[in-house]
Amino acid sequence: MRRPALIFLLLFAALPVLGQQEQSVPSPAPTSPPTPTSIEEAPKPESLSPKPDLTPDANGKLPQEQMQQLFRVAAEKDLENDKRLRDYTYIERDQEHNLDGKGQVKSTEAKTYEVMELYGEQVQRLIEKDDKALNKKDAAREEEKIQKIIDKRKNESADARRKREQKEEKDREEGRKFEREVADAYNFRLVGTESLGGRDAWVIDAEPRPGYEPHMKYANLLPKFRGRVWIDKNDVQLAKMDIECIDTASLGWFLARVHKGTRIVFEQTRINDEVWLPKHFTMKVDVRLALLKEFRMDMDQTYRDYKKFRATARIVSVGDVKP
Repeated sequence: MRRPALIFLLLFAALPVLGQQEQSVPSPAPTSPPTPTSIEEAPKPESLSPKPDLTPDANGKLPQEQMQQLFRVAAEKDLENDKRLRDYTYIERDQEHNLDGKGQVKSTEAKTYEVMELYGEQVQRLIEKDDKALNKKDAAREEEKIQKIIDKRKNESADARRKREQKEEKDREEGRKFEREVADAYNFRLVGTESLGGRDAWVIDAEPRPGYEPHMKYANLLPKFRGRVWIDKNDVQLAKMDIECIDTASLGWFLARVHKGTRIVFEQTRINDEVWLPKHFTMKVDVRLALLKEFRMDMDQTYRDYKKFRATARIVSVGDVKP
């Protein structure tokens, strides 16, 4: 699952897959959120920090410090959402349209996955290709893949588990640092309020801040993007973001270049009255790899059927199940 601030890096995270295979950003029309199925209700988590004060100053404007604090609170809460995602299984459908030089669709591929947590690791089990159930051979291959993960985790030593958990915590801390870097990289402007999924949200435009100096790896990419963000007024949670590339963004001299016009839209929805989780992700990307091969692709991901399971449930292999 992708964290919103790190979505700026998704353009580059997708490159290995591709190799194998004051103007604001317009807002797409919102769609109705999916209806979650809950196995177990949980109390609403307490806020991590007080709701930011958005009272305008004497000139009717909001100081950047207030806007940055709003973004930081929403970003921190979203990182907490990532932890609660581990309590859920869900269905993810990925669709890719490969385009030609004129933007016409050359080929389309769709894959649907069941996503679950196994021994602290989020795994995908392919269940459909092009919206059709897998044949017996492919289904057996997926089951074998899941069984290998179960066997590996069951036999994992305490030392190996500790190192893995430390690495995961380190990654989460890097995510927090990057979130704070994003808050410093932009000038934010409150546009107004809109209803999104039946809930009121602040609408905020973000433009690269002149004079910004990056401090983290890849933070130099941030000035290459601008966007619009919707933050739920009641929960101070990121409900939607719509960003676009406004200048060629390069990752290394020879690895990849993402061209102007590449666009990403990410939406979340409130689940179980306790957590905000992804609903829809789209990316229209124009990228050149190693200055040689160019890819034009439309990617669309939808998430549905969130179901909460008990964290204390024990996962067993097929051979452990007794009749």
